[in-house]
Amino acid sequence: MIEIKDRVLFLDKLHIFGGLDQDQLTGIAPRLQEKSIPAGTVVFKRGDKPDGFYMIYQGRVKVTLPDSEKGERQIAILYRADYFGEEALFENRDRSATITAVDECLLLFLSRQDFEALFKRYENLKPNFQVAIKSRKLARSTNFKWLGKNEVIYFIARRHKIRLFQALVAPFFSLLGCLALILFGISLDSFILPTVGSTLAVGVLLWGIWSAIDWSNDYYIVTNQRVIWLEKVIGVHDSREEAPLGTILSVGVETDALGRILKYGNVIVRTFVGKLEFEYVDHPQQAADMIREYWERTKAITTRSQMDVMKDTIKQKLGLPVEKRKEVELAPVVPVNEEKVLHMPLWLLALQNLMQLRIEDAGKVTYRKHWLVLLRQAWRPLGLFFLGSAFLVWRIFRIATLPELTFLRVNAAGSYSPDFPIILILLLFIPIGGWLWYEFEDWKNDIFRVTNDEIFDIDKKPFGSEEKRTAQIENILSTSYKREGIIEFLFNYGTVYISVGGTQMAFEDVMDPAAVQADINRRRAARIVKKNEDAGKEDRERFATWIAAYHQNLNEFNKKIEAPAADPGTNPFKAAGRELDDLPLGGDDGIGGEDDLGSAGDHGMIGDF
Repeated sequence: MIEIKDRVLFLDKLHIFGGLDQDQLTGIAPRLQEKSIPAGTVVFKRGDKPDGFYMIYQGRVKVTLPDSEKGERQIAILYRADYFGEEALFENRDRSATITAVDECLLLFLSRQDFEALFKRYENLKPNFQVAIKSRKLARSTNFKWLGKNEVIYFIARRHKIRLFQALVAPFFSLLGCLALILFGISLDSFILPTVGSTLAVGVLLWGIWSAIDWSNDYYIVTNQRVIWLEKVIGVHDSREEAPLGTILSVGVETDALGRILKYGNVIVRTFVGKLEFEYVDHPQQAADMIREYWERTKAITTRSQMDVMKDTIKQKLGLPVEKRKEVELAPVVPVNEEKVLHMPLWLLALQNLMQLRIEDAGKVTYRKHWLVLLRQAWRPLGLFFLGSAFLVWRIFRIATLPELTFLRVNAAGSYSPDFPIILILLLFIPIGGWLWYEFEDWKNDIFRVTNDEIFDIDKKPFGSEEKRTAQIENILSTSYKREGIIEFLFNYGTVYISVGGTQMAFEDVMDPAAVQADINRRRAARIVKKNEDAGKEDRERFATWIAAYHQNLNEFNKKIEAPAADPGTNPFKAAGRELDDLPLGGDDGIGGEDDLGSAGDHGMIGDF
């Protein structure tokens, strides 16, 4: 049975109850029913009638939807302090997903009747739930392939619709101008003006559609691992800036008079290296409370992880079995199709390996710049090579079709000499080939590498200098990527920026920068977990040794110690002419005797403690 004070502490940490004080939470806590759910049990199914609202006090549950191929598709894993079941209650509809206990769970349940009574009494709770429901719906409608295997979107939002209206103001009035031009041309019985107006109107409509799509492509996201700002301008710009939850320093809200009226504002997330600004967010205070909650959860998880490591260290010292913990899984971003590789011709396989842009081997990933960068560097020797090849083909064709031309002809001295233009072109192919080789080697040697411990930026010139920049992966504070221009957008390459301390490293012109960023962040997360386990290892070892020594000698420490017989000759009270038994121990002197100690429970001191 969870005590009321523990329930209140639990509710106080949830953003959905933000705005309520301790007394109000104390009034809600007794209404919560405890439900113990065994692992593998279905809490409710998709299509069921909503019976109430659930909060996870202990354990995990999974959220699944029907899938035509796999039977069911997992869309999320929910942990302690997560909640579910509120959408169907708010919208008065059937359950939209199936919830199943992954572990043995302890749930706090609020019946539908009490849930509805809660909002009648506390109207200020509605925005908290509305922001959460809107966020979950938007998360289900999106598909971000860069999310980790166990990464859950807790908060996602677009800019407030006021920004969409502002973006559509210019196209709207431009369209009115086009319509006016068409009507004016019709009134003058003119053919040119309506044609021009119609053409402009089509362009303005496309402008408005583009503005609406551009508004819908920008997202602010908070997962159980990081804070993300995703910005995309179709064909022009694509970027993602992010910071791990553990690097957050503070979360604040800024708004103006119009924002307070329309319920929008800016959420400022400050990190070690700067800030991420979520502009024009709907209900910014509620959004900020959500971010704070998950930030606090991250810190609590880190603390629990350190405690678990301490417990394992003590077990090792005592010779007790230690349960092996699961390592962070690093599933490959680009899965290898082995069947396709087996049936691929050797020459094509060799060419593919020669131009491979991402190479994963023994836990380390090496990236090369996009092949368009190679073309940009080597276009001059390539141009000369193709020009020479074209001339060579043309010359051979001429020799084959004209009887007066032969590859070998007899000169004045009576000896054979080859065709001079062909020999000249073949000789020119030698320096051109050397030039091509140099540019290819220069491109191939400019690599970026990510291991489980470090990142590398290596630039090596053939026959020249080599420059290497490295950084410990756990020292990365934030990452971002950008794709600028239509070419980078179409061919999906760009630059990944990595902030390390006061400096910034750049993985330039890499293929699929979003996947590269995900590679770095996944390995960073795994490294931080390992670092947290190793932190203070010497102190843990020393402390565990003391605990183990105490435990192993517990019987000796618990032996009753008998006081030595007193020597009357050394009794100071006897020297003073008074026996110890004659000294006052309470009563009139007010020191607090047996009666006083016995009355402590009557006055509630022990119970209060």
